[in-house]
Amino acid sequence: MTIGHDLLGGPAPTFLPAETGATQALAAGQSAQEVAANFPQSSLPWAVLADEAWANKQVIESYAFARTGYHRGLDALRRNGWKGHGPVPWNHEPNQGFLRCLNALGRAAGAIAETDEATRCDQFLNDCDPAAVAAMAR
Repeated sequence: MTIGHDLLGGPAPTFLPAETGATQALAAGQSAQEVAANFPQSSLPWAVLADEAWANKQVIESYAFARTGYHRGLDALRRNGWKGHGPVPWNHEPNQGFLRCLNALGRAAGAIAETDEATRCDQFLNDCDPAAVAAMAR
Protein backbone atom coordinates (compact mmCIF):
# COMPACT_ATOMS: atom_id res chain seq x y z
CA MET A 1 0.00 0.00 0.00
CA THR A 2 1.25 3.47 -0.88
CA ILE A 3 1.31 5.95 2.00
CA GLY A 4 -0.83 8.98 1.28
CA HIS A 5 -2.92 7.23 -1.38
CA ASP A 6 -6.62 8.08 -1.13
CA LEU A 7 -8.41 4.76 -0.72
CA LEU A 8 -11.76 6.40 -1.52
CA GLY A 9 -10.59 7.36 -5.00
CA GLY A 10 -10.60 11.11 -4.52
CA PRO A 11 -8.52 13.39 -6.71
CA ALA A 12 -4.81 13.67 -6.12
CA PRO A 13 -3.55 16.85 -4.45
CA THR A 14 -2.64 19.73 -6.72
CA PHE A 15 0.84 21.19 -6.31
CA LEU A 16 1.41 24.48 -8.10
CA PRO A 17 4.86 25.06 -9.59
CA ALA A 18 7.22 27.42 -7.79
CA GLU A 19 6.89 31.07 -8.75
CA THR A 20 10.48 32.00 -8.13
CA GLY A 21 10.29 35.44 -9.74
CA ALA A 22 7.52 36.77 -7.53
CA THR A 23 8.79 35.01 -4.42
CA GLN A 24 12.34 36.28 -4.89
CA ALA A 25 11.20 39.82 -5.64
CA LEU A 26 9.13 39.97 -2.45
CA ALA A 27 11.98 38.42 -0.43
CA ALA A 28 14.35 41.05 -1.88
CA GLY A 29 12.12 43.80 -0.53
CA GLN A 30 10.23 44.87 -3.64
CA SER A 31 6.80 46.21 -2.80
CA ALA A 32 3.88 43.90 -3.39
CA GLN A 33 2.47 46.50 -5.78
CA GLU A 34 5.62 46.33 -7.93
CA VAL A 35 5.67 42.55 -7.80
CA ALA A 36 1.99 42.30 -8.78
CA ALA A 37 2.69 44.61 -11.74
CA ASN A 38 5.70 42.54 -12.81
CA PHE A 39 4.20 39.09 -12.08
CA PRO A 40 0.41 39.58 -12.42
CA GLN A 41 -0.21 35.85 -12.91
CA SER A 42 1.10 35.09 -9.41
CA SER A 43 -1.40 34.95 -6.54
CA LEU A 44 1.25 35.68 -3.94
CA PRO A 45 1.67 39.45 -4.43
CA TRP A 46 -2.12 39.83 -4.60
CA ALA A 47 -2.37 38.01 -1.26
CA VAL A 48 0.21 40.35 0.24
CA LEU A 49 -1.66 43.38 -1.12
CA ALA A 50 -4.95 42.04 0.28
CA ASP A 51 -3.41 41.52 3.71
CA GLU A 52 -1.76 44.96 3.68
CA ALA A 53 -5.04 46.62 2.73
CA TRP A 54 -6.87 44.68 5.44
CA ALA A 55 -4.30 45.75 8.04
CA ASN A 56 -4.92 49.36 6.97
CA LYS A 57 -8.71 48.88 7.32
CA GLN A 58 -9.19 49.20 3.55
CA VAL A 59 -11.80 46.46 3.26
CA ILE A 60 -12.91 47.12 -0.31
CA GLU A 61 -9.33 47.27 -1.56
CA SER A 62 -8.54 44.05 0.32
CA TYR A 63 -11.56 42.41 -1.30
CA ALA A 64 -10.47 43.54 -4.78
CA PHE A 65 -6.86 42.38 -4.36
CA ALA A 66 -8.00 39.05 -2.92
CA ARG A 67 -10.52 38.53 -5.74
CA THR A 68 -7.81 39.16 -8.34
CA GLY A 69 -5.36 36.75 -6.72
CA TYR A 70 -8.08 34.16 -6.23
CA HIS A 71 -8.91 34.14 -9.94
CA ARG A 72 -5.21 34.04 -10.90
CA GLY A 73 -4.87 31.07 -8.56
CA LEU A 74 -7.87 29.24 -10.03
CA ASP A 75 -6.32 29.67 -13.48
CA ALA A 76 -3.01 28.26 -12.23
CA LEU A 77 -4.71 25.33 -10.50
CA ARG A 78 -6.60 24.42 -13.66
CA ARG A 79 -3.42 24.65 -15.74
CA ASN A 80 -1.88 22.16 -13.33
CA GLY A 81 -4.58 19.52 -13.51
CA TRP A 82 -7.07 20.61 -10.84
CA LYS A 83 -10.63 19.72 -11.90
CA GLY A 84 -12.57 22.01 -9.58
CA HIS A 85 -12.18 19.99 -6.40
CA GLY A 86 -9.61 18.11 -4.42
CA PRO A 87 -6.78 18.92 -2.04
CA VAL A 88 -4.59 21.97 -2.47
CA PRO A 89 -2.07 21.41 0.35
CA TRP A 90 -1.04 24.38 2.48
CA ASN A 91 2.36 22.84 3.26
CA HIS A 92 3.35 23.16 -0.41
CA GLU A 93 4.61 26.75 -0.43
CA PRO A 94 3.63 27.62 -4.04
CA ASN A 95 -0.03 26.86 -3.10
CA GLN A 96 0.00 29.43 -0.30
CA GLY A 97 -0.58 32.52 -2.45
CA PHE A 98 -3.86 31.09 -3.74
CA LEU A 99 -4.93 29.86 -0.30
CA ARG A 100 -4.10 33.21 1.27
CA CYS A 101 -6.20 34.98 -1.38
CA LEU A 102 -9.10 32.62 -0.75
CA ASN A 103 -8.85 33.33 2.98
CA ALA A 104 -8.62 37.09 2.42
CA LEU A 105 -11.58 37.02 0.04
CA GLY A 106 -13.73 35.23 2.60
CA ARG A 107 -12.62 37.59 5.35
CA ALA A 108 -13.41 40.72 3.30
CA ALA A 109 -16.69 39.27 2.00
CA GLY A 110 -17.78 38.71 5.59
CA ALA A 111 -16.85 42.28 6.48
CA ILE A 112 -19.11 43.70 3.77
CA ALA A 113 -21.99 41.37 4.67
CA GLU A 114 -21.59 39.23 1.56
CA THR A 115 -22.37 36.22 3.74
CA ASP A 116 -22.97 33.66 1.00
CA GLU A 117 -19.56 34.41 -0.51
CA ALA A 118 -17.87 34.36 2.89
CA THR A 119 -19.41 30.97 3.67
CA ARG A 120 -18.46 29.60 0.26
CA CYS A 121 -14.86 30.78 0.66
CA ASP A 122 -14.61 29.31 4.15
CA GLN A 123 -15.90 25.94 2.93
CA PHE A 124 -13.67 26.00 -0.14
CA LEU A 125 -10.62 26.77 1.99
CA ASN A 126 -11.47 23.93 4.36
CA ASP A 127 -12.00 21.59 1.40
CA CYS A 128 -8.60 22.56 -0.02
CA ASP A 129 -6.78 21.90 3.24
CA PRO A 130 -7.99 22.22 6.85
CA ALA A 131 -4.38 22.98 7.81
CA ALA A 132 -4.65 26.22 5.83
CA VAL A 133 -7.59 27.29 7.98
CA ALA A 134 -5.56 26.73 11.14
CA ALA A 135 -2.47 28.44 9.70
CA MET A 136 -4.36 31.60 8.77
CA ALA A 137 -6.67 32.13 11.72
CA ARG A 138 -8.34 35.46 11.03
